[in-house]
Amino acid sequence: MTGNVQLACPRCHTLNRVPAGRLSQGPVCGRCKHLLFAGEPVVLGVDSVGAHLDRSELPLLVDFWAPWCGPCRVMAPQFQEAARHLEPSVRLAKVDTQSEPTLGQRHAIRSIPTMVLFDRGRELARVSGALPATEIVRWTQGQLAGHGKG
Repeated sequence: MTGNVQLACPRCHTLNRVPAGRLSQGPVCGRCKHLLFAGEPVVLGVDSVGAHLDRSELPLLVDFWAPWCGPCRVMAPQFQEAARHLEPSVRLAKVDTQSEPTLGQRHAIRSIPTMVLFDRGRELARVSGALPATEIVRWTQGQLAGHGKG
């Protein structure tokens, strides 16, 4: 990436423009002053998903899950570990389909856990089932490379 990259703050969801070369240098949000990358997934809901999905210029990997789902709970720390490896080139997010059923329906989530990789609002790929962190990273990087993004 070259030039500036528009991305949403994981805390306040304000859009920020960051020089692409500075993404890995700990940029902070111009509004709330929190780190734009903290090595952990962003929790998204109906009110915040648009900033990250439609207006941010980073690819977005979303884990659709529910608290009652055993495989989802097993995968949660793996997804968090994957965030540490994929940031700042990919934003990772979680959507609780029990709390946010509209988002699960909007994206045709039929089983959980399901990860969906988006780029500027467009779905690139999806995979269902719990995966270890290494496989999450490998799958994401492979999908991005296959779409000319990696």
